[in-house]
Amino acid sequence: MSPTMKALHIEAPGRAVWKDAPMPKPAAGEVLVKVLGVTTCPHWDMHLLGGQPMFPGMKLDYPLKPGVPGHEAMGEVVAVGQGVKDLKVGHRVVAWQDTGQPRDGFYAQYNAFPEQSLLRIPVNLTPLQIASLELAMCVEVSFQQLAQLGGVKGRRLGIAGLGPAGLVAVQLAKAHGAREVVGIDMVASRRKLARRLGADQTCAPNAKTWKPDRKGARALDDAIDCTGLPASISFLMDRTRRCVTIFGVLREDVAFAPRHLWGPGVTLMGYGDHNLAAGETALKFIRQGKLDLAPLLTKTLPFTRYAEGVELLKTKRAIKILFDPWTE
Repeated sequence: MSPTMKALHIEAPGRAVWKDAPMPKPAAGEVLVKVLGVTTCPHWDMHLLGGQPMFPGMKLDYPLKPGVPGHEAMGEVVAVGQGVKDLKVGHRVVAWQDTGQPRDGFYAQYNAFPEQSLLRIPVNLTPLQIASLELAMCVEVSFQQLAQLGGVKGRRLGIAGLGPAGLVAVQLAKAHGAREVVGIDMVASRRKLARRLGADQTCAPNAKTWKPDRKGARALDDAIDCTGLPASISFLMDRTRRCVTIFGVLREDVAFAPRHLWGPGVTLMGYGDHNLAAGETALKFIRQGKLDLAPLLTKTLPFTRYAEGVELLKTKRAIKILFDPWTE
């Protein structure tokens, strides 16, 4: 009989089951990872469990592959495939990228994954501290985008949307030398957490109390939108001197109005490519104590309570959930 493990199976919209699945075997260039902790990527979880594509035009076929959509994970190498160069059995690793290819995910006890998509990590880093490294890599790409214009060092930076990505962005802004970080969100508890994580100021996106002004003392030098909402992006464009870069998933058109063209004109910048350098930078900041991912994790749950965890995300009673595949 072939060995088995437990994995999450999203069989249909609204139905997720933690059940037996075949034990994966590492192909050439892959290692087998014993998953020690994996965190939600909230919009992926809410969309795929809810029967909606994460990105416009994305096709969903149920049942999803075992372990999907888990991609923010850390664990221990327990076997290696042919051609693996650097990783060895016993090494602790974290996924720095989602490969973007159809394959089984990390919502499982074991997963075979390409060596090139993993970073070796110190053994003292816990799942709470490191499992969300892939998210931090993604956010770091937005700082690479702003680096093309000279970076954020010494500048006043706005972060709109203080969910997981925004809370990481607040910390990365400080790590990159921003003079002042302003966190913007409707939810008071998330503004409070942003201040704890380094934001100098926080506020709700209230156009009555913060009038449009791209030149005055309250204007932002640059901004990162982590919502993907046109209203949020427009709010930032009306209050930012140089550049608004978009991190959030954009599903609707954003208007670049005549008022944005002059004074001087504001740049609206899209996203870049996921890359190893961004992952290594995020890991460096974690090791230096400049980036703390643990406060983003509201609760640790077993996968038998996956639907409960997603509901906590939907109702904003949790920022992220850490799932432990070894508890019931």
